[in-house]
Order: sequence, then structure tokens, then C-alpha cells
Amino acid sequence: MPIPKREAVAVLNALGAGVVPRAGLRHTAVGRLREITTLKGDLDHIREGGATVRFVIGRFGSGKSFLLQLARANAFDNRFVVADADFSPERRLQGSGGQALALYRELMKNLSTQTRPDGNALPAIIERWISNVQADALAKGNLAAGSPEFAAAVQASIVAIVNDMHELVHGFDFGTVVSKYYQGYVENDDDLKSNAIRWLRGEFNTKTEAREALGVRSIIDDDNFYDYLKVIARFAHDVGYAGLLICLDEAVNLYKITHSVARNANYEKILSVVNDCLQGRAGYIGFIFSGTPEFLEDARRGLFSYEALRTRLAGSRFATDDLRDFSGPVLSLPPLTAEEIYVLLQKVRDIHRESAPNSKGLEDEAILKYMEESLRRIGAKEFATPRDLVREFVNLLNLLAQYPDKTWPEILGTLPPVAATPTTENAPAEGGDPLDRFTDFKVS
Repeated sequence: MPIPKREAVAVLNALGAGVVPRAGLRHTAVGRLREITTLKGDLDHIREGGATVRFVIGRFGSGKSFLLQLARANAFDNRFVVADADFSPERRLQGSGGQALALYRELMKNLSTQTRPDGNALPAIIERWISNVQADALAKGNLAAGSPEFAAAVQASIVAIVNDMHELVHGFDFGTVVSKYYQGYVENDDDLKSNAIRWLRGEFNTKTEAREALGVRSIIDDDNFYDYLKVIARFAHDVGYAGLLICLDEAVNLYKITHSVARNANYEKILSVVNDCLQGRAGYIGFIFSGTPEFLEDARRGLFSYEALRTRLAGSRFATDDLRDFSGPVLSLPPLTAEEIYVLLQKVRDIHRESAPNSKGLEDEAILKYMEESLRRIGAKEFATPRDLVREFVNLLNLLAQYPDKTWPEILGTLPPVAATPTTENAPAEGGDPLDRFTDFKVS
């Protein structure tokens, strides 16, 4: 299916800048079939009332963020509410300066549904729920809209769902605030509705302020935000969605915390998430963390430095490169094969031809030669991650479109050579040729 021009331009702009596009992901998806299938299976488990946690682990540029965004798109297709955020020095799971609350606020800002994919979907979720309750009351009771009987039936349905929240930790205050929103909805009180949304987003700074505005004696803060995420997941299910998926990228920023006490406090919060999900103490919620191998495996500063996490996240001793275990919480991303990178560049070339003015693209044989030339220039270590290769490829296509008298070897020849740094397991042996990876690769 052809990609709409608006999506195509967004995809090319994102790939040319080395970032993951939000739209049009499926048009550039290559490989990762087992990982995608695993994450889709997690959505099925969440829909049935379970909870999941996954750690997507790979080197910088290996496709972690791409996989998270693809999981986000799949969640939308399955009627999930999705919240995503990047860890940073200002946004953590635990902190003494409001960093955890800042992470929660970012998640609420980015809270999205299929019809509101750009975030700030919380008011729309609540109002859609109210509209559904009203529609059900009309259908079941054969009541006239605006009649006292209709208002009583709607109120009874609202109270039933709110009371269902009370069994959860902090569910009573959450239910009270949602009821206040409904009151503002019925009475056309925009201030009351606004205060309810502010409270749900964690924007009240003091309990006194919350009590005066909404009559509740608590606020969402650094210590309890995780409990409220579980309540929101339950609420999302009760109002008609499949559940809540939370995507947390750039977890390497937790690994970079220099103070060991602060770092371990964040790892302890991750342990709480892992325990709740693996032991069935949470429902209708899924977490995906994205990080580097160092974030996971470093015995001094990574997750494996926290013994309780190491025992839960360590891989099976029976697993090998050929026998990968997809049942555990960790999904390690291997390098894309030469064939997969070739197909990826073909897809990018086709998108460029369809959307970019005067695009010439490259023929299939030229793409293969470009791959060989790039591998000679930047070495096997960088070639194992697609980000830089795709970014250069898009920029090359852009230059070819702007300078039709130039050929791609001429443009590539203007670049200075880069010393290869074959320091990983994917690097060639000393004296070996990195192009051996293409020995058995033919263009059909």
C-alpha cells in the first residue's frame, strides 16, 4: 500500500535526522519479527487482565526506539491507551527533587489513544466514557435524555465504576476526582473539570490546594505516582479500552546516575514494577523499558549490580545466538543482517522516489555497492547499527535529487575516510575482510 505523502515526508525527515518517525513506521519495518510477535503477545495478555514488563536491550542505533514506537502503533490498533516518555536527569523513577513526578507528568502529557495519537488524551478519555455511559443508559432504560430518571441512571453507572476503583491503592481519591469531573461536566463548570484534570496530571503542589479545589486530601507525588499508573490502567479498561501500555526510553540515563544510593533507589522502583508484573499483582498494564547492554549487564552500575534484579533478568544458560529465549523479560536486539539492511534501504529508496521532488533513487545493484562502500568506510562495528547508515543514505538520496549531474560514488568520494574500530563480537578477525559478510549475498 502506498504511503501518504505527508507520512512519507515525515519519515524521511526523521530518518535523515537519525531519529525515529512517529508516523509511517510500518513502511520501514524490517526484521525483528520474533520481537514484534512477542510484544503483540504481551498485548493479548494485558487485555485479559494480566501485566507485563519487557526490557528492550541493544546498542545505540540498533533500533530500540523504533521497536518501542512500533509497539506503540500496534497498541493503538488494539484499542490500548499508551503513555511514553524518555528518562533524563530531570525525569526518573525516584528522586529527591521531583524527578519522579516530572516523569509522571510527562507520561500524562503524552497519554494517547488511536484517535488522539499526539497526547493529552486524558480529558477525551473521560468524556468518551461519560458519553458511553449516557448512551448505555438511553439504550437500556428507554429514557429521555435530560429526564430525572436518565440523570439518575447515569449517576448510578458513574458511581458503580468509581466504587470499583476503591479496592485499589489510592483508588478512592482517584474515583472522587473522576466524579468531580463528571459533576463539572453536568453543571458546565469548566473550572471544576480543569481542576480534576490538573489533579490527575499531578499538577497540584500541595494537599491544601487539592482539598480546597476538589475535596480530596491527597495529591499525586514522587512516592505514589506508580500506584496511580496502576489505577489509571484499571480505569482505562473499565471505560472500554484494552489496557495501558507504558513505554520508557533512554533508560541508560538511570545507569548514568553517579550517586549509588540514588541509582539503587531507581532500580528498586524497577524491581517493584518487575515483581508486580511477574507475580500478577497488577492488571491491564504493560511496561517496556529501553536501554543499552551496559544499563542491563554492568555488574558495577547496571541493573545486574542490584542482585534482586539480576536474578530476575538474567538469561537462560541454555540460550544461544541460535536459540534465543523470548519468554523472559529481556529482549536483546541482535544486529540486522546484510539482507535485512538491504531490504530496509530499498524501502527508504522507494519512499524517497514517491515523495521527494526530482528523486532519482538508486537501483538495487547500486544499493548493494553503496552498502559495500559504507562498510569499507565506517567498519563492521558501526554497520551493525542501522541508524547512521540509514541517515547517510537519506542524505545521499537528497543530494542526488538536488544535484542531478552528480553520481553517488562522486558524492561519497567527498567524505573523509573513517577509521574502523572492530571492537565487538561482530567485528572481523585481525586481517579479515569485513566484506566477507556479503560473500553469499546476491541481488535477486
